Amino acid sequence: MVAGRSLGRQFGWLWAAYAVSTLGTWLAFDAFALIAILVLHAGTTEVSLLAASGLAIGAVVALPLGPWVEFRRKRPVMIAMDLVRFAALMSVPVAFALGRLCFAQLLVVSVVVGAADIAFTAASGAALKALVRREDLLVANGRFESTTWTATMLGPPLGGAAIVLVGPVMTMVANAVSYLLSAVGIRAMGGREVRPGPAGARPRLRVGDLAAGWRYILTDSALRPLFANTVLVNGLIMAASPLLAVLMVRDLGFTPWQYGLAFAVPCVGGLIGSRLSPRVVARFGQHRVMVTAGALRAFWLLGLAFIGPGPAGLVLVMTVELGLITCMGVCNPVFATYRLARTPADRVARTLSAWSVTSKATIAALTALWGLLAGVTSPRTALVIAGLVLMATPLLLPRHDHPPRHEREPARNLT
Repeated sequence: MVAGRSLGRQFGWLWAAYAVSTLGTWLAFDAFALIAILVLHAGTTEVSLLAASGLAIGAVVALPLGPWVEFRRKRPVMIAMDLVRFAALMSVPVAFALGRLCFAQLLVVSVVVGAADIAFTAASGAALKALVRREDLLVANGRFESTTWTATMLGPPLGGAAIVLVGPVMTMVANAVSYLLSAVGIRAMGGREVRPGPAGARPRLRVGDLAAGWRYILTDSALRPLFANTVLVNGLIMAASPLLAVLMVRDLGFTPWQYGLAFAVPCVGGLIGSRLSPRVVARFGQHRVMVTAGALRAFWLLGLAFIGPGPAGLVLVMTVELGLITCMGVCNPVFATYRLARTPADRVARTLSAWSVTSKATIAALTALWGLLAGVTSPRTALVIAGLVLMATPLLLPRHDHPPRHEREPARNLT
């Protein structure tokens, strides 16, 4: 498996579109919260409500989008979702310029963007499976993963500098423009995409289609435990993020730039892990690497509960984050490839949509729960509990690699 080989012109445009939108997202890292705090003078409760409600309501709104995406050409859907996100985000600086920006608008925009994110993810996963050969899926997912961590490493520091110079609203403009450029890149892919289903058939959304993604996940012997594991792991890690921010900045006296540095520098581990992923899979096998890296990522979070003030504390945070992110960098592309390979082409969009909806809803619920827990106890105690629960998640990983229920790979429908 050669990580540097070409996957074709169409994949190149898809990758470029992903890169520009991902960088825009990380340039505007926490833009909704910062605008709420700095522009609208919102309090802690309102900011938490914005974060949790945007995810939860966006997930509910996105419920019918998975089946809707499944039976349509994927690239027009991706372009449409990019344009929806562009329009929604641009409404914020327009309202700000007119002096009409309010908290309710931020909440609505976060819901619209969250729902469009889920639909875009479902469509892009199905498009990738159709575009790239099965043996190249890990290479493609590795490139997406390395791009994610590169953007994560560069975006927040650049976005922080932009906030100092021009304010948080302008970072949202940059994010909106990145989605517009992503739509242009997807349009530039060229070629012809075949409509799913029989020729001339008009897609219809049926009630049973809404649950088809969850049905497939929960009846697949390998995807079912993997689903439970990844949803819980992601939820706990994201729930711990605001607790760490409060502990470092409020309780231990770290400056915002030190907090940003502690998060940005370890992202090099994600870049390294994603580049190593195809090589370690070629040597040790897909299932073994996925389970091993998935288990190792569970043992780092607890270390964040023991940080102290000063340089030693900063080094400890960077070390723990480096270990966690490196394991995630190895695991994520392998997991994404494994999930795509086990899902038939006619169920990919619904399966990915169901997965995303559950993940976002779980993150919202655990973020709210751990926020309450930190309020009753302390951020450090809540981090300890999150770390201990996370250490139990490897028990949910699939112990055996079961053969997929669909053996024959469908023909690619992008030419």
